[in-house]
Amino acid sequence: MKVKLDYGRDGLEIAVPNSAAVLQMAPSEGLDRIEERIDHALARPIGTPSLRRLARGRKNACIVIADITRPVPNAVILPPMLRILEEEGIAREDITLLVGTGLHRPNEGEELVQLVGADIARNYRIVNHTARRRETLMYLGETSGGAPIWITALYMEADLKIATSLIEPHLMAGYSGGRKAICPGLMGIETMRVLHGPELLSHPQACEGFIEGNPFHRQALEVAQRAGVDFTFNVAMNDQRQITGLFCGDLEKAHAEGARFVEQQNGVLVDESVDIAITSSAGWPLDLTFYQAVKGLTAVLPIVKEGGTILIAARCAEGLGSAEFVEMLLGASDAADFSDRLADPDFFAIDQWQLQELCKVLDKAEVMFYSEGIDPQYRDKVWVEVISSVEHGLAKALARHGAGARIAVVPQGPYVLTQTKGEH
Repeated sequence: MKVKLDYGRDGLEIAVPNSAAVLQMAPSEGLDRIEERIDHALARPIGTPSLRRLARGRKNACIVIADITRPVPNAVILPPMLRILEEEGIAREDITLLVGTGLHRPNEGEELVQLVGADIARNYRIVNHTARRRETLMYLGETSGGAPIWITALYMEADLKIATSLIEPHLMAGYSGGRKAICPGLMGIETMRVLHGPELLSHPQACEGFIEGNPFHRQALEVAQRAGVDFTFNVAMNDQRQITGLFCGDLEKAHAEGARFVEQQNGVLVDESVDIAITSSAGWPLDLTFYQAVKGLTAVLPIVKEGGTILIAARCAEGLGSAEFVEMLLGASDAADFSDRLADPDFFAIDQWQLQELCKVLDKAEVMFYSEGIDPQYRDKVWVEVISSVEHGLAKALARHGAGARIAVVPQGPYVLTQTKGEH
């Protein structure tokens, strides 16, 4: 049968056996009357006064938005908020949209139009967070786990602090959204060194689908609470990237309600682990780099047998990732070599956390990777087997596991929360 994987902007159709199980999030329609529903959510939020009441008497405002790697519908959710802020007396020139880049590259020029829409890009001040520039950050002390808290000073100096985000399964935080807009969105390198460090990320519950008992979640929430968030606007989306849920208000309460919704919408249970999982990195913009594509691998890890095979398709239009990530990836002969380096307490490099996640995958399963964006000179240096097509990789996997191998296909990759019934 034919299955279309999310791949780049256009998708990738592949052929798989009819016996393969196709795992997708529960069918859900996008919300109708979306403008009306947004107005209602802003007027009757979860656990806080209305945005209008919060904005009254404030001198200025900062709205944190996700960067280009997250398909947040900013052009839909921002205008109603901006209108309320201005109606309550906050001048347009006193409103800042702050792109929570974490350690990703800045978003500029035409990307800002893609990010927020032409009207907002033209008429509002938009600033990128810069984690590497200490002079742009403010120190807020340490978390209970000993992480120094460095947050964008521009945000800290705002009179009204608003955070927007998409809630989806996340490979470290359980679910994205809420506190993640601030941490790691606005945090400095020294904060990341602890919160993205090997000890914390090796915890078994620092993975997709876990909030309770997840140490990364607790530390990130602590950072966000220390920085202060007056109002959050979280959305959930379906596989067509239509808005299916609006969760506004209190940082923790609104996010918790949204995470419960996403667990039901995006969660898929399988009876038993599979020999072969075929997946994606959810297409553009999440599959822009090999770095981001790791999320597609970790997302299916719970349903793959020990010694199983994962085939992933990711466009990687921008190649492997940051300079630091590429240097680490190409500088280690394999995952075992990098794991040895990671065990050194004095070792630290930006983006090491994503390679740690890749090591987790490779410790359990072999990986075959299809991409048009990986330079041929790197194809034998990325720790995984780069294949000429998904079908070619599947044929090799079937030769290894046998014609009766159990196969699961996850077209939307990390947007789907996969679990086996025995572990649920």
